[in-house]
Amino acid sequence: MTPRPALSLSSGEKRGSDDDSVTTASMAARKGRIALVGSGPGDPGLLTTSALEAITTADLVLCDKLVPKAVLDLIPEHIETYIAKKFPGNAEAAQQELLNMGLAGANAGKYVVRLKQGDPYVFGRGAEEYIFFKEHGYRCSVIPGITSALAAPLLAAISPTHRQVADQVLICTGTGRNGAAPVMPEYVETRTTVFLMALHRLADVVCWLREAGWSMSVPCAIIERASCPDQRVIRSTLEHITEAFETLGSMPPGLLVTGNTCIVMETVPEGERWTVEEGYSLFL
Repeated sequence: MTPRPALSLSSGEKRGSDDDSVTTASMAARKGRIALVGSGPGDPGLLTTSALEAITTADLVLCDKLVPKAVLDLIPEHIETYIAKKFPGNAEAAQQELLNMGLAGANAGKYVVRLKQGDPYVFGRGAEEYIFFKEHGYRCSVIPGITSALAAPLLAAISPTHRQVADQVLICTGTGRNGAAPVMPEYVETRTTVFLMALHRLADVVCWLREAGWSMSVPCAIIERASCPDQRVIRSTLEHITEAFETLGSMPPGLLVTGNTCIVMETVPEGERWTVEEGYSLFL
């Protein structure tokens, strides 16, 4: 595929024209449709073929703010594209704005693609959006994306399961509804536990795990911007991970993975509190 010129979209910016070859009147004459599409963890090579087809044939693409620019660059220039204006204090309003825009587009006869990072149904409001559009007369197509909860560990050389080490995987959130503290899981030696939306309150999460009976010697890793060229992996234990993260600074989005599989393929050298690995390429 020949690369297209880079986009210069800012949050909340629209692209495309109301004067496209298909007129508003002709589009309104047919019933629109809506697809909820996962864009995967970041690298456009990890898009599914169904997702790629959706974003290149849509009339309107409504994007979450975290969808990487490399994925947005695959959307043809003639397709109207809108990026959510999500920032602290405006998340709910921005979410409702996207829902309203999607409904208006479908009512006008457009093929609307709601593009979300990772997989829309793993802590991504996918089910909420499906229900919203269903209540307004539209049954959405569902195109899953590769979730970072499982892909990011692999991209950091951490296998979520491994014989005789981990026979189960648990995906949790570090942020409860309306910002409340979530219920922490019990520690299971043969389980890999992945925490999404946890890094902005990492010190609290570690404290909650300690209170739930977790040993601070449990191996863990922070994986940020998984599959992007600037991917970063911080390997440590629960005892030192907060200090490492605060020392190095944040590069969102990211997640925390814990469990003994964190030290199967790669390890922290004896005597070191943490290690840092930077950079990623799909094809080494």
